[in-house]
Amino acid sequence: MEPYCNLEVDVNGEETFMVDKTIIAQYSGKFAKLFGKSSEARGKLKVIFNDFPGGAEGFELMLRFCYNNGTTNITPSNLLLTHCAAEFMEMKESVAGVFNLLEQTEKTLQEMNFWTWSGLLIALKQCQNLSSPTDSLVLEKCLDTLVGRLVLASEASPCPSTCSTDSSGIRFSCDSKSTESIKTNSSRTPWWFEDLLFLSPLLVEMLVKSMLSRKLDHVVISKFLLYYQKAKFSTVTTDEKCKIIEMILDMHYNLDHGSISCKNLFGILRVTLSLNISKCSRNKLENMIGSHLDQATLDNLLVPSPYGIRYLYDVNLVLRILKAFLHGRTGLVTPIRMRKVAGLIDLYIAEIAPDPSLKTSKFLALATALPDSARDSYDELYHAVDMYLEVHAQLSQEDRMKLCCGLNYEKLSPQACVHLSQNTKFPPKSAVQALISQSSKLNNVLRPTPSTTPYNNWPCSSGKGDKTSEQDVLYDDGNFDISDDNEKLRTHLQGMQCRVMELEKICKKMQSQMRKITKSNVSGQMVKNKDFGCTVIK
Repeated sequence: MEPYCNLEVDVNGEETFMVDKTIIAQYSGKFAKLFGKSSEARGKLKVIFNDFPGGAEGFELMLRFCYNNGTTNITPSNLLLTHCAAEFMEMKESVAGVFNLLEQTEKTLQEMNFWTWSGLLIALKQCQNLSSPTDSLVLEKCLDTLVGRLVLASEASPCPSTCSTDSSGIRFSCDSKSTESIKTNSSRTPWWFEDLLFLSPLLVEMLVKSMLSRKLDHVVISKFLLYYQKAKFSTVTTDEKCKIIEMILDMHYNLDHGSISCKNLFGILRVTLSLNISKCSRNKLENMIGSHLDQATLDNLLVPSPYGIRYLYDVNLVLRILKAFLHGRTGLVTPIRMRKVAGLIDLYIAEIAPDPSLKTSKFLALATALPDSARDSYDELYHAVDMYLEVHAQLSQEDRMKLCCGLNYEKLSPQACVHLSQNTKFPPKSAVQALISQSSKLNNVLRPTPSTTPYNNWPCSSGKGDKTSEQDVLYDDGNFDISDDNEKLRTHLQGMQCRVMELEKICKKMQSQMRKITKSNVSGQMVKNKDFGCTVIK
């Protein structure tokens, strides 16, 4: 007897089905509630579904079960749609000893561990086609099974994607690809990277989270994410590129510090320059780069400035990365790493110093970003300041003195001190301080007891109570007792002698002027020093 088609069902506007409502209501709790206990309503009825999962294909799978007396063939290719349709139609009640459709799909889910690799991929593709796959039990089970296979394979030995499935379920099958298998084995890229490129960023994120929970090697996860990004970028839109990069950064932020190299992080940074990614993702990227800064090179840091900023290079970016290095997530920074970064930053400062648009505040911020202990020598920084002053000749004396605040004269070499003392681009006070510092170091070398002569007692004093003046001790060649290791200091000392004597006279005259000003009780009086062109304000 032919079934009586008394029910018209419109599924998402895709297709209309004519069915027997009595047969459908026998298996579907949703239709049973809709028609009530009495299903003897006369005439045709029409039901419209606007959000049926899987659309017309899913509804047809459900109909086959109903019209086949509660049996159907569930495969990896239709499991998801069948399961979603059974949930939507509330097919939870057994009829005449027959398992309901939902029970049958859940039984198939339990057998997923025995599926082939290709079967898992087919099921994943079905999950991805749904509008909201994150709520699917099938998706979670499929991802968990897939990651379990990868963990087992990594613990045993890498297996090419052409392996056939054996009874243990550890080896996989992905259609015959003999030539691709040879190529995969010859490279170090894991065989499964290519197989998972069809996944959306959302599913990749879920996959990686499952990998993390199953303790898969973080280095392998990082390589997969970078492989995915490079492979997808050639075919997707700008908006999709942003989603991919943000997902990759979010996932990498949860990985171990050493799972990704500094080179790859700067590679991601270069990619993001043309993308409008979120501020949160950009901060994560800069923090990760900061934790690897001691591994960076000068070329890595030479990032062009964003549009609208006149600087040649993005100085603000480097300052943020430096801050991340000093206060990053890797904990205490060791002295070795600190010195490496200091050397790198000195090279960077020397590179940007000739930029005529670079503000003094930015230059000084870079020069003083690291603690003094990070540098054993300030020679490189001094030369960078020298280049900056050469290009920015219009700077005021006040700005020049600010730049000199970034220098530690105690850590300048004798050569640098001699150069500074003759460098007219630097304020006279800087030259005096450099020579005082240098002479103090020389004095410590030449005398058994180190001298701690303060600025006010610089050798221009008469040396009251002493038979031999400080100057005689420092500069009398006949009194030198210098070993071979200090011959260079002897040579530089002789070259500096004339300049030091001249500066001593200047100091003496300046001190005399200061004493006269101190005796004056006129508040705010300004005394013009005609000899040296300076103004002293009380």
